[in-house]
Amino acid sequence: MLSVLSYGRLVARAVLGGLSQTDGRDYSLISASYGFGKDFRKGILKKGMCYGDDACFIARHRAADVLGVADGVGGWRDYGVDPSQFSATLMRTCERLVKEGRFTPTNPVGILTSGYYELLQNKVPLLGSSTACIVVLDRRSHQLHTCNLGDSGFLVVRGGEVVHRSDEQQHYFNTPFQLSIAPPGAEGVVLSDSPEAADSSSFDVQLGDIILTATDGLFDNMPDYMILQELKKLKTSNYDSVLQTAQSIAKQAHDLAYDPNYMSPFAQFACDNGLNVRGGKPDDITVLLSIVAEYTD
Repeated sequence: MLSVLSYGRLVARAVLGGLSQTDGRDYSLISASYGFGKDFRKGILKKGMCYGDDACFIARHRAADVLGVADGVGGWRDYGVDPSQFSATLMRTCERLVKEGRFTPTNPVGILTSGYYELLQNKVPLLGSSTACIVVLDRRSHQLHTCNLGDSGFLVVRGGEVVHRSDEQQHYFNTPFQLSIAPPGAEGVVLSDSPEAADSSSFDVQLGDIILTATDGLFDNMPDYMILQELKKLKTSNYDSVLQTAQSIAKQAHDLAYDPNYMSPFAQFACDNGLNVRGGKPDDITVLLSIVAEYTD
């Protein structure tokens, strides 16, 4: 038999749950980015929003806030191709589609697909590959719609715990799913995945939820517990605080990437695959940090 106190708690939860489902307020994201190119010893943002071969965007539309990160595949440099051009062009194209309203908030795969096919049809030759992650907050429904292709990704943190996250997609060790444009005649040789292969999800967010979207340069160098420790520094939802915390996370990941004695998540994964690896993983690092807040014009 339920006690009066237990019954009261159940009623309170039901009432609060109903209120959260009928919350008529629009939500938005307060977002900031920070990162490092692996060739630099301090944060340097190249033209556009690029850190090394990584690229990102933050776009606002009346229906949604949209974030994206892409990690250009560095191996193209061996063939005289700048890997940053593919990732940067992909993210700029996705950003433009959002700002023009040519997207559906519930379908981030559609944003990625449209952006990629625009690149395929581009009259200016473009070669390269990249991973990609798109995160969309629908203002009215309070739902986070996401797609992730490869080993970039996102975390949703609530109350100091990870409550939702992306799934990494790897063909095999250190070979993530990726979008590609190959030279003529080499289409069957270059690894290339369809944007529709991206892992997608939807998740109900709450005011105060923290969303961290990043390339693998972060996740390969910082395990969840370290990231959560840094996120405790985010005390308010103002932009300066979000930016400062994003900087702190990126800087710690960058420092660990060059520590030869640190057993990084990447090194641990390598050991699990039979490789004798130790230390951090020098890589481009891009961090987009967001907090869910009430929308204001």
